[in-house]
Amino acid sequence: MTDRPRRADALRNREAIVTAARELVVVQGPDIGMDEIAAAAGVAVGTLYRHFPAKQDLIEGIVTDLAEALGRSLDSALDRVRHGTSSAVDELIALLQHVVIDMRQERLLRFAVAGVAKDSLRGIQRRGHAAVEQLVAAAHRAGSLYSDITTDDVVLLLSTAPADAMSEVEQLRWLTLARRALTPDPSPECRP
Repeated sequence: MTDRPRRADALRNREAIVTAARELVVVQGPDIGMDEIAAAAGVAVGTLYRHFPAKQDLIEGIVTDLAEALGRSLDSALDRVRHGTSSAVDELIALLQHVVIDMRQERLLRFAVAGVAKDSLRGIQRRGHAAVEQLVAAAHRAGSLYSDITTDDVVLLLSTAPADAMSEVEQLRWLTLARRALTPDPSPECRP
């Protein structure tokens, strides 16, 4: 049996299902009904089940899509450092900013599915840790990061980032303080 490329409408349906499920799971939790997800996606329940035979498959699909997006982002950051178009410390700060400012929904999703998709979330964490480890090593080689800063320190900052209830001004101030804690480089204030 050969794997045929999916039809364009099947790809659109899958994307609509994943998008609707991600939004509903963030708001209502992983116990949201499959019929509610199908309705929000604008597809028939049968279409949803053709793509995702069980709720667990759908949750795993959401987390897999998140992992792929984060992986592409981390790979791009590492490529920029390798090609000299960005510094490792700037990429670490950009990662902190991305997590604090840009990824609110993804953080909420991670919390919502923590008990349902543990293995997939651990995969995301391992990949992220490996990328941060490479960025920290590159920043140390460049002398742009305090020598006692470890990968675990950066991961600690990422995992204890400001709550979503904080204003953007407070979140930006946290980013400025995080940069000062990581690097002796007196760079300008963080900005969105």
